[in-house]
Amino acid sequence: MCGEEIGDIKKAGCKRISNGGSHVKAKRSNVRSSAFLLCILSAVAVDGFVISRRTQVSSIHSPLYQSTIDTAAASNIPPNILADFSYETSSRLPYSPNGYSSWSWDTHHAPSTGANGDQKRTTHKINYLTLGPEDAPAIVLVHGFGASSYHWRHNIPILARTHKVYALDLLGFGWSDKPIMDYDASVWKDQVVDFVEQIIFNSSDDDKTKQESVVLAGNSLGGYTAMFASSDDRIKDYVKGCVLLNSAGRFRDPDEQPKPDPNPIIQSISAAIQRMVIAASFIYTKQPSRIEQILRQVYPANDANVDAELVESIQTPSLDPNAAEVFYRVIAKNGSGPQAYVDDILQRLECPVLLCWGEQDPWIKSSAADRMERVHAQFHGSGGEERWMKRVSIEAGHCPHDENPEDVNRAILEFLAEVF
Repeated sequence: MCGEEIGDIKKAGCKRISNGGSHVKAKRSNVRSSAFLLCILSAVAVDGFVISRRTQVSSIHSPLYQSTIDTAAASNIPPNILADFSYETSSRLPYSPNGYSSWSWDTHHAPSTGANGDQKRTTHKINYLTLGPEDAPAIVLVHGFGASSYHWRHNIPILARTHKVYALDLLGFGWSDKPIMDYDASVWKDQVVDFVEQIIFNSSDDDKTKQESVVLAGNSLGGYTAMFASSDDRIKDYVKGCVLLNSAGRFRDPDEQPKPDPNPIIQSISAAIQRMVIAASFIYTKQPSRIEQILRQVYPANDANVDAELVESIQTPSLDPNAAEVFYRVIAKNGSGPQAYVDDILQRLECPVLLCWGEQDPWIKSSAADRMERVHAQFHGSGGEERWMKRVSIEAGHCPHDENPEDVNRAILEFLAEVF
């Protein structure tokens, strides 16, 4: 999700939404605006406005769910559901209501305070999975706002036949921890950077011996995170490529004027209204049948993959008691603007970039990819052998990797063959 979309909810209905230089009018009363729905979907998915654990997938009355998954049977799922899974013969990742593997991420973000007042690093459980040959080149898949590693269900098995594939749940999403803290883009960037160093390289910063190269790929917010992490000095020398699938992010606006400091009273009232708007919207949107409806809107070319497992993977993590507060904090922080503009990140990138773009995206329009191409060419020209950018158009909407996985897998595999 791009910064202006989050800002649209933060202001409970902005006058204009800007995406890649294009503008779409939005009324305050229209809760079905594309930006609002994107945030609502993410809220329902993981960090959303879940108030109670009483809403279960089994309550769905849509025909899609006549044979829905029984979440109560989760205890019958093997501890490692991937142990007996063959990516060589299967093209779809098995769904696990309990997540997959976990990594303890030790981070400086939101440190705790010790008895003597000193700041202590905190540790969070991060859900992730990995498949593929141990000695194969590595690729990391980063999900979008409100999704999880399972959203790559049709990509991981195919990519794993020739590459070591990793997919992780960002902090606050999926089956990763959802601590009450301030969230911004730097949190997820640092998480991906640390994941690459600790899990993929399996070594210290100065001794990267297990793997010496990686490609980062992401959808929506995950695309922004993958791009941001790829430009980080700690790993950018090892990043061989970056794949952006309908990536989010805000561009620089040359006409933007500095905003005056807000009146503290008005700011306090505004914050209270924001909470009420978000909570009220969730009550309407949290039902699985509504999740299905929203998903079908963002799978405009082919909604056949909108199924019960996908809906459950979006709803179940949002039952975490911290989910509503985490989502509110994500909106409140990121609505003020991202940590870095897309322009600045593209300028710092030193690796090839693949734009794998769902051209029918109702939320992040094709004009965003057009602008990425222009900005990248401005800084890097043709790119030479190391900093080129290529675009592949996919007949799909906001989530091309799940709506049209065949074409996306083909594009990614061709890109990997070029950069490794």
